[in-house]
Amino acid sequence: MTFEPERLGQSRSDLAEALRGQRRRAGKTQTWLARRCNMSQTKVSNIEGGKLTPSLVDVELMLEALGADDPLVTEILALARSANTEWQDHWSSRRRGLDKKQNELARLEAVSTEFRFFLLSMITGLLATPEYVRASIADVPGDQSKTIAKKLERQQILYHDSKSFTFILTEQAVRWPLLPPMAMAMQLDRLASVSRLPNVRLGVIPLSGHIPERPLNTFTLYDRRLATVETGTGALMLRDHRDITAYLKDFETYERYALFGDDCRTFLADWSTVFARQRK
Repeated sequence: MTFEPERLGQSRSDLAEALRGQRRRAGKTQTWLARRCNMSQTKVSNIEGGKLTPSLVDVELMLEALGADDPLVTEILALARSANTEWQDHWSSRRRGLDKKQNELARLEAVSTEFRFFLLSMITGLLATPEYVRASIADVPGDQSKTIAKKLERQQILYHDSKSFTFILTEQAVRWPLLPPMAMAMQLDRLASVSRLPNVRLGVIPLSGHIPERPLNTFTLYDRRLATVETGTGALMLRDHRDITAYLKDFETYERYALFGDDCRTFLADWSTVFARQRK
């Protein structure tokens, strides 16, 4: 199906109205529907009131219980899929202030336990040196000191024993020369250091051998409830369990090609040395 970014924010209210109307046409109460779907009446009420975005499984159960016709089922499931997808474009984020985006990420990290990062072309802020963070937003006009400070502050989450992190970086992401050579060498040393944290698995995929895969995007998985997929102009926030399952499968595939532990640190040390020698 095709998503229209300007419609994504309206889908939850449209979905709520469609489900409410379908229940009323069937002549059923919220209590009856809740009992048939093994939900609480409060949950049904919140879904119909647009306060809660239901999963596709929830919507399928509700429509089946109400005996909805196939054409209507298709239409409402399309609304549900859109409601579980959010588009955040870079221009809107910049207008609001990138420091506000950092606050949103910090809140998301606070309520998540297991993190999976697939980094295709750049190093993520949680792993970055201050110089790398500054360079990564150098094209954003205005004073970004608050954003830089909050990006660095968020790195403290790496030291929380209750959290677990797996980072997979391609060789391109690690070696892309965003900074001058010595600064890049220091950035790679930072990666090696973080890889030794007990709750962090950091792996690299060298560009050698045969890798019959075609990664297209950087993406992050928060537990098993949210996937964020980055593009050149923004990010998709996916909550549909089918999307999350697909990205989990992709992550597990790339994980098989990654080198971890001492093997990873050997590559990082070699690449760091290459950068250091470029200064001479």
